[in-house]
Amino acid sequence: MKRLVATATMLSATGACTPEQDATIGWRFAGSDQAHTKYSAAEEVTPANVDDLDIVWKWEPDEAPLEEYGTRPGPFQATPIMVGDVLYLSTMYTRVVALDAETGVGLWTFDPKAYEGGQVGAGPTGFKHRGIAWWSDGDDARVFLNSRDRLYAIDAATGEPDADFGEGGSVVLTEGHGRPVSRHEFDQTSPPVVFEDLVIVGSRVPDGIQREFDPPGTVQAFDARTGERRWVFFTVPQSSDAFGADTWEDESWRYTGHANAWGLMSLDAERGLLYVPTSTPSSDYWGGRRLGANLFAESLLCLDARTGERRWHFQAVHHGVWDYDLSAAPNLVTIKVDGREIDAVAQVSKHGFTYVFDRVTGEPVWPIEERAVDTATDVPGEVLHPTQPFPTKPPPFGRQGVSLEDANDLTPEIRALAVAQMQRFRLGPLFTPPSLQGTLQRPGASGGANWGGAAFDPETGLLYVRTSEEADTNQLCANSGDDPRVDVEYSNNCPYGATLVMFREAGGPGAADAAQTPAGGLGPIPLTRPPWANLVAIDLNAGEIAWKAPFGEGSEEIRSHPLLRGAELPERLGTLGNSGPLVTGGGLVFLGGGAPYLYAFDKATGAELWRGATPFPAGANPMTYRTRSGRQFIVIATGGGPDAALVAFALSGP
Repeated sequence: MKRLVATATMLSATGACTPEQDATIGWRFAGSDQAHTKYSAAEEVTPANVDDLDIVWKWEPDEAPLEEYGTRPGPFQATPIMVGDVLYLSTMYTRVVALDAETGVGLWTFDPKAYEGGQVGAGPTGFKHRGIAWWSDGDDARVFLNSRDRLYAIDAATGEPDADFGEGGSVVLTEGHGRPVSRHEFDQTSPPVVFEDLVIVGSRVPDGIQREFDPPGTVQAFDARTGERRWVFFTVPQSSDAFGADTWEDESWRYTGHANAWGLMSLDAERGLLYVPTSTPSSDYWGGRRLGANLFAESLLCLDARTGERRWHFQAVHHGVWDYDLSAAPNLVTIKVDGREIDAVAQVSKHGFTYVFDRVTGEPVWPIEERAVDTATDVPGEVLHPTQPFPTKPPPFGRQGVSLEDANDLTPEIRALAVAQMQRFRLGPLFTPPSLQGTLQRPGASGGANWGGAAFDPETGLLYVRTSEEADTNQLCANSGDDPRVDVEYSNNCPYGATLVMFREAGGPGAADAAQTPAGGLGPIPLTRPPWANLVAIDLNAGEIAWKAPFGEGSEEIRSHPLLRGAELPERLGTLGNSGPLVTGGGLVFLGGGAPYLYAFDKATGAELWRGATPFPAGANPMTYRTRSGRQFIVIATGGGPDAALVAFALSGP
């Protein structure tokens, strides 16, 4: 791997820690701001000149599998930040790199050597990380990295660890959880939040861990100067008198974990309010030993950022068994509804809803109705919740539920094959339970909207979200007992189980016994009709869909499939992926993900205006900034493993 080193003199020459001058438009946080608008006022690139964008520089992480540790780098998903004409970003192996924002030249690198701990717990697709956080007090600036089970404070000028923070520049994140937590059961993939003198982190517990007393989800705040833990909030209640404990029957909170805050969190710094999206409790697809609604799983939490005390919450899925984590960062927005200005929070979800609340009181901007849902199940021990919340506005941004009418009809032969395969499974509307037979659920476990989240345009009140529309199977099987991490009676480790990849982690104890999905007659072609991905604009002032545009041409594997030979295909079949968009003052929405292209759309109409080829498939959220030279750059991470690059687009010419 490359070892880039720079002196403080080199960095100060670029003005890394000096205040941003008038010409500069930065990107100080992973979501542009901690409200996660993903909006930039930069307007040099417009619909009139976007065709002139070219790649002007490229930086390669140069990370590869390390045989001595049994590790491999996964997808490159980091969104850099830009402060003072310097980019700071994390790599797959969670190194932190500083680059000159104008040229992409490396300035310094900090390496926590996370790979030395081995692959287990890092995820089946390899090591990945999505960003870092910037904190400053006058001229004293730090970059904070949450890597695996540690939090690091790094001097922004030199790349050296801050010796006054914790022990030698880092603190352990797995202590004080009320039960033992090993480094193989705890991970960090999303950047921290910084507020006053606090650094706040969530947690990721690998989904393959499905046992009693697995780690509970936490939100922890640490002193930015000393590393002392100042507060912790448990997303699963830890005492019988804690709020929400009564939603866990038979005191199952005592031994149930997960409900992690693995996605990105948002901050209203003026009010000191932290917004936390949470995930499904353990295990993701069978809740037979955690009956009840299971607070605060799959919820949006509003916490006091100074103390960690709960201000309000909303649970989007009761007793979740669909893996419908809230993983997207909540968007903090100001909207005008029926003549009334509202400081709101909008939460997009994997299952295709946008929940909108007054962000101070937690009151829904539009009514959210508890509606009866199908609770019939053939899975022993399971008791589904009788109702689920449905927003009355805005409408769902993605298709929900599956019927035979949704069968892929690109050709008569494909339709016949799709119908035959779909008839093997249980079909039904949103929230149809998983089954021993196998259920087709749409959206699938990856969404809908995932960690890439949405972008908000304060000029128009439009919220932009990318949605994947493919249906997934969700089957449960009796636990074979072969995986020591799994002691539930029923799990998804079966031929049509959802997210089976969780059991195939390199070096994992159950990898050899992971179930294999039988090949279907359609191969990679989805069972349901296209488009399989859309970019959607939601008018948050009106609570309506403004426009919807197919996103991506679809994989070459699908387009060139023998079953489609000679078929007249739509230009845009839709490209699946988890990343999200950015929106600019120049009138554009930029989006990549799933294919080797970065796209630009007219933010007013959804018309696709441009796409630029990238070295590898784009799998991260893009970002943009304007340097002191007055030039606007659009930057996106592409690829993964040894084939990865950060690329910067700018207008060609002088």
